[in-house]
Amino acid sequence: MTGLLGTALPWPREAHAQNGKGASDLVLPDTHWNAAVPTGLVPQKLPLLRLSDRPIVLETPRPFFESLLTPNAAFFVRYHLDVIPNAIDLSQWRLSVRGNVSRPLEFSFSQILSEFEPLSVVAVNQCTGNSRSRFFPRVPGTQWGNGGMGNARWTGVRLMDLLDRAGLHSHTVALRFQGLDSGRGAEGTPSHSYSKSLDVRDPILQDCLIAYQMNGEPLPMLNGFPVRLIVPGRFSTCWIKHLSWIEALTEPDQSHWMKNAYRIPKNPHRSTTPEEVAAGKLSTVPASDVPMPVRSFFVQPDVSSKLVVHLPIEIKGIAFSGSGGIRQVEVSTDGGRSWRVARLDSDLGPYSFRGWRLPWTPQRPGQVELRCRATDGKGNVQATEPIWNPGGYAWNVVETQTVFVGESA
Repeated sequence: MTGLLGTALPWPREAHAQNGKGASDLVLPDTHWNAAVPTGLVPQKLPLLRLSDRPIVLETPRPFFESLLTPNAAFFVRYHLDVIPNAIDLSQWRLSVRGNVSRPLEFSFSQILSEFEPLSVVAVNQCTGNSRSRFFPRVPGTQWGNGGMGNARWTGVRLMDLLDRAGLHSHTVALRFQGLDSGRGAEGTPSHSYSKSLDVRDPILQDCLIAYQMNGEPLPMLNGFPVRLIVPGRFSTCWIKHLSWIEALTEPDQSHWMKNAYRIPKNPHRSTTPEEVAAGKLSTVPASDVPMPVRSFFVQPDVSSKLVVHLPIEIKGIAFSGSGGIRQVEVSTDGGRSWRVARLDSDLGPYSFRGWRLPWTPQRPGQVELRCRATDGKGNVQATEPIWNPGGYAWNVVETQTVFVGESA
């Protein structure tokens, strides 16, 4: 791993060799935090948790979140359709800007590199269904643990710089983005292609990048090579990989992936009930239109940690939000009866993971329930009661971690 990535990476405490069938016998320390599934090996990636082969879906194991920037080789992978590129000829590839524009254009990769000012942003890419396995009643879809997310320094060019060159007409209402991944269904059906749209009036467009680098390296193929759309603070449903077409629309996008899929309740808590859904009373909005809710996670200790009464440790974790970064993280070491404010690590930007830590000395042996909750820059606090919606989206309930403290003698 050191030779591959240039630096040693945190790794689960027990691992075995690949079993010769494209999977490894990696033993994870905490199957509560992550999905309880086998690992798989794919090109450019370390062993990741394999939730699906077709389409390919891989979850990042917990130990990799000890780094605020998630290593490229450990970054999660999420596709919706099973025909994905495994090679792209950059001499032939073009990024097309078309539709309701004054000058339909096609940009080569070299033009994107040479003709526009580069810009970087550190931002969390999180699947809308991250932590879906926590929902009860259970909902269909990929049963993610907490590892359907990652944080990276994305480098590219401003989306608006390309659109300005093409000349958006004033009556454009939305921008549709599509990449090279596809399916086996008929053209025009959800199983043929994946695309997402953003309202042209959405202020997030000013922060969007067309990224060609991830943590200072070219994008891995499974994370969108040669370029992908970066929408800081929003769920990854609109972070289109292998971006190749941008279309200016004069009408709202009525495609399946906007009208039917990835929609969340139109209320502050993004929560509803099965009864409300069955009655047809649920009003929804596209998940790509709203900021990600505030979240925090424990990274250490995990359930494999050996804690001893009266022996000090440091509790560590990460937090993030799509609304103004992280203002505060609080930790409870008594199941939520009392809370202490954790120290925040360096700030990599409002869209990034924010590390936090708190010293703690266990005072008695036995089982202890730790809890953490974050407050973001706009004053939003994590939910204390479980949420539910039929898509299994936008989970942000206060995180808990049970640890066991042993006797010192």
